[in-house]
Amino acid sequence: MGSGRLYVAVAAGGFRRYATYRVATAAGVFTNTVFGLVLVYTYLALWDEKPQLGGYDQAQAVTFVWLGQALLAALAIGGGGFEDELMERIRTGDIAVDLYRPADLQLWWLAADVGRALFQLVARGVVPLVFGSLFFPVELPREVSVWAAFLVAVVLGMVVSFALRYLVALSAFWLLDGTGVKQMGWIVGLFCSGMLLPLNVFPGALGEVVRALPWSSLLQAPADVLLGEAGALGTFVFQGVWAVALLAVGRLVQAAATRRVVVQGG
Repeated sequence: MGSGRLYVAVAAGGFRRYATYRVATAAGVFTNTVFGLVLVYTYLALWDEKPQLGGYDQAQAVTFVWLGQALLAALAIGGGGFEDELMERIRTGDIAVDLYRPADLQLWWLAADVGRALFQLVARGVVPLVFGSLFFPVELPREVSVWAAFLVAVVLGMVVSFALRYLVALSAFWLLDGTGVKQMGWIVGLFCSGMLLPLNVFPGALGEVVRALPWSSLLQAPADVLLGEAGALGTFVFQGVWAVALLAVGRLVQAAATRRVVVQGG
């Protein structure tokens, strides 16, 4: 099997793996919808007091909430990706087996995570977004080209998300228990992606900094493309630069880590 076909097969396997968790998926859809309702009513109250906050009108703010719920699981902004499994394989020493595979370690996990992300986007993302658009005032484009650009931004966000979480997982080579790093990653991701509040609401230098960080590629960037608040090409460049830079750093850290692999346990 050629290398390209191998990684496509790994991605398909990741998709099928998560498709078997039907009860968990249904529970996730329900949770995303309920959490979306809580955020929507919070945003409605906030935008009633301050219309055009952050440059969004109320319909755009509500749309932003449901986009966040649609992308939360797909981009593993609050966790739920491959990190736990990879960290456990590093802790037990099973990572040594992975390194002997005739496949690139980083690309293997990237392919598996993309498969997971695509399933979560379809299975857990569509229902909250449709629900929100039916029961609340939203601003969604009619142009197919805008939706296509949005999906490209989402895919680039998937790669950036993976690259960030891959670095977190590799910390287990040195820490063995990377739980603390993982939890810090979740907190930073939730805050700096725009999941709690759109980043364009943040004032002054703080707003400029968080919008320049890679986490803004996960939600803020795709949302602004869909809402017409950012150009597609500039967004793609921003996300692409961060994706390439973080994947390159991941390769360097992986090379350093694998030189000091210590097989523990049996």
